[in-house]
Amino acid sequence: MTDAHEPIPAAHPVIDQEEIDAAVRVLRSGRVVQGPEVAAFEAEFSDLVDQRHCVAVNSGTSALHLTLLGLGLGPGDEVIVPSFSFAASANAVRLVGADVIFADVEPDTFCLDPAAVEAAITPRTAAIMPVHLYGHPAAMDRIMAIAEQHGLAVVEDACQAHAAALHGTPVGAFGAAGTFSFYPTKNMHSLEGGMVSTADAELARTLRLLRNQGMEQRYANEIVGANMRMTDVAAAVGRVQRGKLDGWTEKRIANATYLSAHITAPNVITPKTAEGARHVFHQYTVRIQGDRDAAMARLTEAGIGNAVYYPTPIHRLRPYWEPDQKAGRTWDLPETERAAAEVVSLPVHPGLSQNDLERIVSVVNTLGEQL
Repeated sequence: MTDAHEPIPAAHPVIDQEEIDAAVRVLRSGRVVQGPEVAAFEAEFSDLVDQRHCVAVNSGTSALHLTLLGLGLGPGDEVIVPSFSFAASANAVRLVGADVIFADVEPDTFCLDPAAVEAAITPRTAAIMPVHLYGHPAAMDRIMAIAEQHGLAVVEDACQAHAAALHGTPVGAFGAAGTFSFYPTKNMHSLEGGMVSTADAELARTLRLLRNQGMEQRYANEIVGANMRMTDVAAAVGRVQRGKLDGWTEKRIANATYLSAHITAPNVITPKTAEGARHVFHQYTVRIQGDRDAAMARLTEAGIGNAVYYPTPIHRLRPYWEPDQKAGRTWDLPETERAAAEVVSLPVHPGLSQNDLERIVSVVNTLGEQL
């Protein structure tokens, strides 16, 4: 909670005494890496993904990377990815040697457009990576139908969408695997860390090998692996946060509901939620119709935290546009470009007070007069 004059931060990572006590308890135990806390965290997180197998790793990016490795994707394969996302979504594809194929997003949800996905499929397509952006689930019913028709794997990037769902099915429980991030600004965190969920016991075992140098038993390496383990300190923090997630999620949804009901500026388009979707509002992202820079400057001047996720689509980032330019390849992604030019995320985190919400609304509603 802030007073009437303090800036309202765009995000508010929580590290309370409970998290500190959990970390200290593990540090004093001397069992700090890949131990009982990690196993307990995996078991407790599985409640969020229809009791799928869960494999904890050291980051959301590692979760994506190891999943693609575990599925055997590599050179010669294509993976369909939205360009309107954080670069890690595409980076993981590149890291295994596969080719990134960008598809456009739906204007209301900012998630992969199933029609654009279907149009992007080629004989080399091996997988689809929908991103549940800002906490809104992608159109998984339609995407899964497309994947089944074409024999494609689906890897869900759920790094921003803990506890989101579509028609009652939680994200992370649709595809071959789901991936989550526990970075401090996410809806829950473990200081740093990630998780993979999968219904495939063999894939889960492969992921456990990959995260631990290819070993299940010490010095009995079965495959080539890496060190992407989660520490028990991180897992202990994650367990505390998992216990708070349900309450925090309801508060995020309530905050978003209040903002959408009270923001009336005609040039500020509030978020939409698709029918049957549970949007968990990792971000409360509006569209600004007009001078976005001026709007953000006004918000900042008034002490309202704000940010753009993401101002540059992945296909226009240097590691991607340079190779595409050399290959003479271009992308037609009009909704992606429009979103990148218009979006602004406002505070929605559980730490907001009623006064904070009223301040946000009051300032946002002046934007229509000033732009």
